[in-house]
Amino acid sequence: MATRLGPAAEADLTTATSSSATAPPVRLWLQPTVIALVVVAAFIGCYVGLQRNPQPHRVPVAVVGQELSGEMSQVLGDSVDVHPVADAATGRAEVERRDVVAALSGHADSDRLRLEVGGANGQSTTTAVKSLIGAYAHGSGQRLTTVDVVPFARFDSRGLAGFYLAFGVTLAGFVLAQNVLGLANHLHLHHRFWLLSGASVAIGIVATVIAGPLLGAVPAPVMPLAFALTLLAAAAAFTTKLLGTYLGPVGVPVATLLLLTVGNSTSGAAIGPDLLPSAAHAVSALLPPGAAVRAVTDLSYFHGAQAVQPLTTLALWAVIAAILVGVRPRLRRRRTRVTT
Repeated sequence: MATRLGPAAEADLTTATSSSATAPPVRLWLQPTVIALVVVAAFIGCYVGLQRNPQPHRVPVAVVGQELSGEMSQVLGDSVDVHPVADAATGRAEVERRDVVAALSGHADSDRLRLEVGGANGQSTTTAVKSLIGAYAHGSGQRLTTVDVVPFARFDSRGLAGFYLAFGVTLAGFVLAQNVLGLANHLHLHHRFWLLSGASVAIGIVATVIAGPLLGAVPAPVMPLAFALTLLAAAAAFTTKLLGTYLGPVGVPVATLLLLTVGNSTSGAAIGPDLLPSAAHAVSALLPPGAAVRAVTDLSYFHGAQAVQPLTTLALWAVIAAILVGVRPRLRRRRTRVTT
């Protein structure tokens, strides 16, 4: 005896039959899978790979006296970039301006060496310099005294606050742009610009207040720090918006790779830029997270002596990305006229 299906069961059977008959194309299955695999491979490859075997390469060190400078250059080779200076006071001044990472001084008639390091340049960098100079002192039978003349803040003993601060602000700008991309059909372009700009300012202020006055981990002046973090948030937001606008759904994963993966892993906070491989070192200061880490460190510990260049880099990312997003509608209209 034939069993008659109910209306709901017949509808399910019809749906299943039609679904199997019109199975989605393989591309719809592959694209998200491939993107996810690329992101995880890049993330692990960058963060784990760069920390696998960091080697110092031309770390700038001031050395007092021509004789000691020549000997250091010969013994340590390309590991350090020797800056000969006239006296210990000049060497220390270069450390405090962040022209060099450390300053070495000693006298020909003494068996003592004095190494003054700028600890705020990062633990990995200063540890590498201490190891190199320590090995030289041990081999030459001299006693080495090491002094940190630019130490980290009390509540940032490991020197990672700048990294987490840049990562958090970059992530906030990225998430902001992701949400704004979904509002394209609800907000006019100039309204989206105001939203990205205003929210970037808010992100910079909130991050500054939390990391600085509230937690005391970043001792930079409030206004310059808020300005730097606002530029970072704007650079991340407008760059993500740019990639999403021009590349469509693939734009957000590309922004993830560029900003959150490559940008943060090569920023020079977790691993000093002078210890990065040559390719990573080349892009470190050019990407927003790396520029931001340098600006935060300079403002916090070196009186902003080297902050102009990273701040300019951040501003260029934000402005150029905003301009390219703004001209997109005109390019579309022009293309439409040409095709018609």
